[in-house]
This record gives sequence, C-alpha cells and structure tokens, in this order.
Amino acid sequence: MDPGNKTFERAEKSAFDARFEAQRIAFAPVVFQCVLALRREGVLARIVERREKGVDFESLRVGTGLSPYALTVLLETALSAEVIAVVEGRYVATKTGWFLEKDDLTRVNMDFVADVCYRALDHLPAALREGRPAGLPELGNWKTVYEGLSSLPEPARSSWFAFDHFYSDSAFPAALEILSSQGIGHLADVGANTGRFAQAFLSRNTGARMTLVDLPQQLELARESLTSVHEGVLAPRASYHPCNLLDAGAPLPSGVDAFWMSQFLCCFSEPQVESILARAKEGLAQNGAVYVLDTFWDRQKYDVASYCLINTSPYFTAVANGDSRMYKAVDLIVLAGRAGLVLEKSWDDLGWSHTLLRFVAR
Repeated sequence: MDPGNKTFERAEKSAFDARFEAQRIAFAPVVFQCVLALRREGVLARIVERREKGVDFESLRVGTGLSPYALTVLLETALSAEVIAVVEGRYVATKTGWFLEKDDLTRVNMDFVADVCYRALDHLPAALREGRPAGLPELGNWKTVYEGLSSLPEPARSSWFAFDHFYSDSAFPAALEILSSQGIGHLADVGANTGRFAQAFLSRNTGARMTLVDLPQQLELARESLTSVHEGVLAPRASYHPCNLLDAGAPLPSGVDAFWMSQFLCCFSEPQVESILARAKEGLAQNGAVYVLDTFWDRQKYDVASYCLINTSPYFTAVANGDSRMYKAVDLIVLAGRAGLVLEKSWDDLGWSHTLLRFVAR
C-alpha cells in the first residue's frame, strides 16, 4: 500500500550536512550501545544530577568504578552525539541527555530496542526475504514471539511488557470513558494478553461481562490476574475463549455486543487482519460494533511520534512474526471494508499516540 499523504517536513540540507547525517546513520548502532552503557552504568544519571554545575572526570570515575579508558570511550561518544557537553572542563548534560535519562517514553523505547530487538535485527535480511521472524531464536524457540511472552528471558521480558503497557495503559482511561458510554453488556477482548484491560473494564462497568480471547498460555496469565485482584470479585464476570487467531477457521465468540482489539491487529499480516475482522463481524450481536485501539502513524500530530511508530515495524519483521507492521489508519479501514465493516466514528489523540476506531457491519 502507498505511504499516503503523511510526510516528514525537512529543510533542505547542504551536501556537507547531508553527509554528516549519513555518518550518523552509519555509526548509529555504535552510538546507541555507548549511550546505553553510559545510562546503565549510572554515568549519565550522575551528570544529569549535576546538570547546572557539571561534574569533573575524576569524580565520575570514582563514582562509577569504570577505568579511565572505559569512561573516556563512553564520554567521547556521548559528546559527539550531543548527549553531553564540556563546559569549563566539566561534563554537563544537554537537553537530549536529560531526556535519555529522565524521560519515560525514551527509556521504554530504548530498553525495548536494546533487550528485545537489537541482536534479533542482525537477522533482518533473512526475515525480509523469507517472511519469518528470523531473529526470534535470539530470544527463544517459538514460531512467533506471542507464544513465548510468558517465558521470555530477562531482561527482554520486562522490557517487552514495559513497552507494551506504557503505550496501551496511557490510552485506557479515555478509551474506557468512550466504551462505558456505549452501554456494552458483553465485550470480547481479542488479544487479552495479561488481562490488564479486562480488569479496568470490569471494574468500571459493574453490570458487564467479558470474554477474553487469546492463546491458552496468555489466558492463563489473565485468569490468574483477574482471580487475584479485588479479592477475585471480577472473576465471575469473565470467561475465556482459547484461540489461535492465525487459524482462519477458528471462530471468535458469538452474540457479543462489541469486540475490543487494543494494540493487536499490528501483530498480524494484512490477510490475517482481514480474516480476524471478518470473524468478528460474524460474532457481533445486532447493532454491535468492533473497536480497534492502536497507534497509527498517519494519525500523529508530530513527526517524532510517526518516527517511533514506523521504526517499530522492523521488530515485527525480525522478532514478532515476520509479516506484520505498524499500520496506517487508512490501510486498516480498507482491510475492514473488505471484511464487511465500515468505519462509523474515530477518536484521535488518546494517551500516547492512540486512535480509537469504531466499525459496524455494513
């Protein structure tokens, strides 16, 4: 599908500046690893803490336990990347350095890339050619990452869930407000994961019930979660529908008022998305709706958001499943149309970069 009309506005660069940008890309993996080490060794935190006055080399060395050689290597790379600066012989953090250390969005993204994606992306060429997650064996022996989420090795497991929850949780309050106004009696959460949304929905909508749909191992995590919270009071209103959604013949629950799919359809290829939406349409009760909450890069106000989303797609290519990506909303609307659904309403700017789409049967 074509890229649509979303563009990245850029001022014209001189040949000299363009060549410098090219070198930044060429050395990007080196810079990434050095800045990551600077952060995880605690050096960047010490510099940020003394942002106004700065800190001298010897104080940094003693405080971190790194050799003069190791510290010099990290600091010089950070200096070249404008993460830090030298003022009157002391190291100070730039605004970029402050964000790398203190900003939750940056930290979550960086840890996800480092712990989940980095080594796996070395296999990207094979993944692109073969349509399979060729880098996934760096994390475990599964066909897709979703089969192994509950048993990912650390720190990949913590970084994966932190990344997933950071984005989804930010949009849940606004999305729940919308859903709660619709009078939904029976909601099916397709791709229920650990049951975080199920907890929120059932807690807010005390007369509603929910069917959680996912792989059996994921549903077991969700069941444990729902049983443990609020002294198990939510559990009686939850039921479970084990389903391998890659199986086009596997039906979804029937007679439900609404299907909920949050940060979910990006985990599937275009034909699979169409199949899932078609099965959801078949499972709707009269006047039912399908709600899709996701981060569409063509619905973003700022280029930085689109940049982050677009560059999450290679994770799906090399790690997750080999054939999905971060979709544009216009692409998903076309796929929904092929599945017999029509967009009735949409809400933008929910949480971090989210859009909620409401589809109804044609």
